[in-house]
Amino acid sequence: MAEPLFERLCLVGIGLIGSSIARVARKRGDIARRIVVTTRRPETLQRARELGLADEVEPDIGRAVEGCDCVVLCVPVGVYAQVMAQIAPHLAKGCILTDVGSTKGSVVRDLSPLLPEGVHLVPAHPMAGTEHSGPDAGFAELFQGRYAIITPLPGSDPAAVEKVKEMWRRCGSMIETLDPVTHDKVVAMVSHLPHLIAFTICGTADDLAEETKEAVLNFAASGFRDFTRIAGSDVDMWRDIFLNNREALLEMLARFSEDAHALGRAVRYGQADFIEDRIRRGRKIRRELIERKQA
Repeated sequence: MAEPLFERLCLVGIGLIGSSIARVARKRGDIARRIVVTTRRPETLQRARELGLADEVEPDIGRAVEGCDCVVLCVPVGVYAQVMAQIAPHLAKGCILTDVGSTKGSVVRDLSPLLPEGVHLVPAHPMAGTEHSGPDAGFAELFQGRYAIITPLPGSDPAAVEKVKEMWRRCGSMIETLDPVTHDKVVAMVSHLPHLIAFTICGTADDLAEETKEAVLNFAASGFRDFTRIAGSDVDMWRDIFLNNREALLEMLARFSEDAHALGRAVRYGQADFIEDRIRRGRKIRRELIERKQA
């Protein structure tokens, strides 16, 4: 077995992503010699203990990060500034601070001003997840064959960046590097906009007259069921994602709205060629996803 990448790894937050990192780290043994977990809810800490997710389960966030050579933020992006204010005085010199947040511009904005000298910030985003949340939702194979996007800053320490990449490789991920602005535009299209649409469709269904709504739920076809799966996602996390990737999400929503109106016009005026073209393009994207093993 390879030497552990880190002596002491702290996971701040132990939901789906945090608990999955803990599980794969425990299973492999070459990611960290010791794993520390901290989170704000006592019941979540207790569940982490029961599941054996860490060597240490520490309720005090300051004590949890002390002496760690890597700290991973696995909390909703909306609380990053608050969490950073709590941990900054306790971060060891040489520590790598990274995260799993779905927005990267806001991460740089909220963490950089409070970053102590000698601490290396390397933002990251594993493109993996399910609609489930909490420490019981995690599993060691979550990141297998999925992309982890690393968004280093212009002054990021190359050795720290490589260590974060290697951590995700050992979790089973494929690695891609993007700048934060490009990352936020890409995920606005492939993740944030689909969630916005799913929440909206389910909200529309919920607003239907009661007799129609009952029929919708009773006879839900696979297309609607797929939307409900996405719409079952964590409330706090997605509220924060929408608010912290506002500009990129609104840009993609505007483009989608134009395209949806165009397809709606084609349906209204019987433009079969236009409709067929859109369906074919959808099938093409699906085939390409399957070929890349990302389906």
